[in-house]
Amino acid sequence: MELTSSAHDGAGRTARRGMDGPRGIDWTDIAFAVLLAAGAAFAFQRVGGIMNYYDKAILAGAVVVLAWLAWLWRPLRALMIAVAISGGLAVTLYQGDLARADQAFLLKYLLSSQSAILWMCALFVIATACYWIGLIARSFTASWLGTALTWSAVFAGVTGLLVRWHESYLLSPDIGYIPVSNLYEVFILFSLITALFYLYYERKYDTRSLGGFVLLVIASAVAFLVWYTFDRGAQQIQPLVPALQSWWMKLHVPANFIGYGTFSLAAMVAFAYLVKAHGKTSSWVKLAPLFVLGVLLAVEPMIFRQSGMPAYWMTYAGVAALIVGGILLGRRQLAERLPALEVLDDIMYKAIAVGFAFFTVATVLGALWAADAWGAYWQWDPKETWALIVWLNYAAWLHMRLIKGLRGNAAAYWALVGLLVTGFAFLGVNMFLSGLHSYGEL
Repeated sequence: MELTSSAHDGAGRTARRGMDGPRGIDWTDIAFAVLLAAGAAFAFQRVGGIMNYYDKAILAGAVVVLAWLAWLWRPLRALMIAVAISGGLAVTLYQGDLARADQAFLLKYLLSSQSAILWMCALFVIATACYWIGLIARSFTASWLGTALTWSAVFAGVTGLLVRWHESYLLSPDIGYIPVSNLYEVFILFSLITALFYLYYERKYDTRSLGGFVLLVIASAVAFLVWYTFDRGAQQIQPLVPALQSWWMKLHVPANFIGYGTFSLAAMVAFAYLVKAHGKTSSWVKLAPLFVLGVLLAVEPMIFRQSGMPAYWMTYAGVAALIVGGILLGRRQLAERLPALEVLDDIMYKAIAVGFAFFTVATVLGALWAADAWGAYWQWDPKETWALIVWLNYAAWLHMRLIKGLRGNAAAYWALVGLLVTGFAFLGVNMFLSGLHSYGEL
């Protein structure tokens, strides 16, 4: 379908690009970088004794990266400062005693890792509802609340992860680790990365109409976290298995999940693209592929069943399928309120390009980690094989885009299928295929 644009979207996008375009370094950038360096120096002073050479190098590199990101996207400054304050308050309240998580009021209800993460889950779900109300009712207030609540959820989630990191060391310095080692922790990381990239594109393109679509995939991750917490007690901090006791994890896992998060964002934008492209389609035969893909993505979490079909996941799949059907039923009205197809296509392309770059880096880091841990860069382990399939899928998508001019419905459908493949590589392999990465199973 030929790409179209509207004067409103074009004007808003131009204005936002002018606001967020390249700019020089001013005194506030320098002051924030100095503040980050001071924070790193304080960390060196407090815990430098238990950090090895690689940990110190990563911390120093993090200062540079965070300063650059804060220069690139100023809202991150406020987030980092707020998280530093909340995390510092939590550390102070613990007073070196993990038992205070159930004694101090602020820890028990707000700042302990579990409390903060549950707040994150609740805020993401409410934000999703606000975005949809704003889109359907054309309510600026509801859409604005969606943005505010998404930022609040990110704040709560980052605070929760940082406090969880501290809690692991309160258990024992030998147990302490960066909280990106198991499914519970990486689902939180996935939610935060996806939300942050969405918020960046929301600001860049000056539109909140995609929030409801993108946050559906985060709400799905929240559904898993709630189940995993109350059914499996996954919030409990456990010592790392030997294979994960490596500094490589601190680089490989975040890079990997930037890939997963942006691929997921691209897929949800692709879904919005197809909803808009089919806004005037009256034939359900033409809509069938989109409905089937949407339902498949909705029911994919049912792989978490233990025996038969637990009621929780049955309910989840039914609600998710109803949401997909409802979106398609209201496609005409939604199509009028979504950004222009060219904007959706541009976001989809940029998200996949960013994700592919980081996923490539993560794959290389994973190979180096494998050589360090197992003595070989590549062993055709199921996880490695499916990571290669994901990489080849998006490499082909980008090749077709850049060389053959892939656009429109075909690119969008491919991005949706890509999320199915990525989902299986992330979860299905751990559930159904044994291998060297079996420590990641439920």
